[in-house]
Order: sequence, then C-alpha cells, then structure tokens
Amino acid sequence: MRKVSIALLLFTAITLFQFCSSSKKTTAASAPVTTYDGNIKPLIEASCAPCHIAGKGNKKALDNFANASAEADEMIERIQKNPGDHGFMPMRNSKLPDSSIAIFVDWKKTGLKEK
Repeated sequence: MRKVSIALLLFTAITLFQFCSSSKKTTAASAPVTTYDGNIKPLIEASCAPCHIAGKGNKKALDNFANASAEADEMIERIQKNPGDHGFMPMRNSKLPDSSIAIFVDWKKTGLKEK
C-alpha cells in the first residue's frame, strides 16, 4: 500500500511540474509583438503610398502612429474587402496577401502598440 501511495505521489508531482514548466511561460512571453513601427508602418509605406503618406489630397494620412491607430478599424475593414467592392483598399492595386492583412488584425487584437 505504501509503494502505491509513493508512486501516486510521484506521478502527481511529475504531472504538476509538466504543466508548470517555465519553458511554456518563456515561449509565450517571447512571442513577437505586432507594433506600428515594426510591422504596420512598413506595410503602409509599401502598400498605401503615396496616397496615404502625408495625406495627399483628401486621403487620410497614415504615416504616423496616432493617425494609423485612430483609423485601425477602417483600415482593416477596407483591406479585407475584395477588389471591386465599394471602399476596397489599396485602390487600383491587388488585394493585400492574407498574411499582411493578418498583421493588421493582430495589431488591433493586441492593443495597437506603437513600439
């Protein structure tokens, strides 16, 4: 009976240590964070220029964090549309790859971080 109790205690301890492993915490903490400076600004410069850089004409300027974060919902809505849909962006260009759209969505989901 005592051997069974020790074995059960040992099994429980191993199971608990498996779920409390610091390697899982490290992985979650070290996951890259989507930021305006690191991820969004380069996409805007590549896909939304020259129209939304310095707000040419009546276009909204998205060349700084304050403006882009204020327009995040609309940007995501418009880049998710299909060419030919009213409001599709980037106008007169191909639809952004799903991976690029996912970066915008992740930026919004993780709190619109600047840096």
